[in-house]
Amino acid sequence: MTEGLYTVGSASEDLADELLIDYVCSGDTQALAYLFQRYARLVRSVATRILGNAAEAEDLTQDLFLFIHRKCSLFNPSKSSARSWIVQMTYHRAIERRRYLTTRHFYAMEEGMRGAERVVGMPASESDYSAEAVFGRNGLKTVIATLSNDQRETLRLHFFEGHTLAEISTKLGQPLGNVRHHYYRALDKLRKQMFASDVRSS
Repeated sequence: MTEGLYTVGSASEDLADELLIDYVCSGDTQALAYLFQRYARLVRSVATRILGNAAEAEDLTQDLFLFIHRKCSLFNPSKSSARSWIVQMTYHRAIERRRYLTTRHFYAMEEGMRGAERVVGMPASESDYSAEAVFGRNGLKTVIATLSNDQRETLRLHFFEGHTLAEISTKLGQPLGNVRHHYYRALDKLRKQMFASDVRSS
């Protein structure tokens, strides 16, 4: 690959995400800046949803792109898109950060326990569901297998591709009401499975 920084140039905005990661791995900091421009808002949104704190979400956003800079070689384009990888890394690091903050009683000072209960309780809106509530527990493979194709695809696009329900409606060619139905029915099944797992393990 031709060396970055100078080769990215004016055409950089048109480069695929996967190619930008390749440039980042070659030491091109400008390529990292373009990835930041594309995904910082999405990363910050996911982090805020999980952490429930704007300052922590901002710190995690900066940390995530530093992680990409250091560990870009971990990305495997044969396994996922760059967007999916970035979103998954965001969920993983945000969940780990939330667990750490919880052990430090961070949320106790911000009435965070109430928010934590809402994560595993019955939510009022789609944003109340975090990846921790849906994918961070054991024994979910069985219940996931019971989901319909539409339900599984809706969750995949939302949690691992970072799309909103409105965007998923467009991608699937289905009315938004149908997509919301797939979303909430699937999450209700997962929530019940997690609750049952907690009861058995307690």
